[in-house]
Amino acid sequence: MNRVAVIMGGWSSEREVSLSSGRGMAQAAREEGFDVVEIDVTRNVSQQLIDAKPDAVLNALHGPFGEDGCVQGLLEILEIPYSHSGVLASALAMDKAKSRGVYERVGLTVAQGGVYAKEDVAAEHVMDPPYVVKPIAEGSSFGVLIVPEGANRPPAELLDPKWGFGDSVLVEQFIPGCELTVSVMGDEALAVTEITTLRDYYDYSAKYEAGGSKHVVPAQLSEGVTQAALDAALVAHNALGCRGVSRSDFRYDEDKNNLVILETNTQPGMTPTSLVPEQAAYKGISYEKLVRWMIEDASCHR
Repeated sequence: MNRVAVIMGGWSSEREVSLSSGRGMAQAAREEGFDVVEIDVTRNVSQQLIDAKPDAVLNALHGPFGEDGCVQGLLEILEIPYSHSGVLASALAMDKAKSRGVYERVGLTVAQGGVYAKEDVAAEHVMDPPYVVKPIAEGSSFGVLIVPEGANRPPAELLDPKWGFGDSVLVEQFIPGCELTVSVMGDEALAVTEITTLRDYYDYSAKYEAGGSKHVVPAQLSEGVTQAALDAALVAHNALGCRGVSRSDFRYDEDKNNLVILETNTQPGMTPTSLVPEQAAYKGISYEKLVRWMIEDASCHR
């Protein structure tokens, strides 16, 4: 696999993050000796790929169409090996409601909640605050609203046309405590990172702006909680059918000793502030070697 196409950009709300990930991955692949072509994906992506004639695709797309099984299905049709998860795992993980069902079936703890029409959520509290309202299928915390304890009104922002993340939303009980994340690479959970931020929550700017968050790796947790988080991430990865690299996010309430899984990302960020390369480095794997591994792990699979 000498010629590698790095697909990035696209038209989702995560375009800029994807471009940052893709450029970094392309540079790393070049440093590892691959012949690299960078593709800023358009809706004519099939022709872009045919023209590029790659031996493998390194998928740096984030969000809808790049992370939800769509481009994966196209790559299957074109019979081009690609990195990360396949069609079904990508679709399941991107849909927060469906992935919750998978987690529960394999014994992982999820927050109390469910799927509601956004008009109903905007009209009245569907559960006692505090709670979190999330789009069903977005990443990078786009569209997330936190309704704090004691809030007098429901989140009317959902009816603002600028919100624009679908007609249904996932509403979950807010879990106090710390934010944790665990990367899985192949069949190994790498490390547990605790994420802290001075913002209201770990939102888009906290994730990607310099100084937006602080990452503590390894997280300062008991051995038991650390192992539980590592095990849970691997269970989630396998239950969803993920391949390559994934990253699962958790909340841990120390007072109740309660570890709750929030979601699994099948296309984790690879930007300068991203968590997967940071955890790989902690395990002695450089960014370049991580990218090489992703390329060599590429395959076609439905």
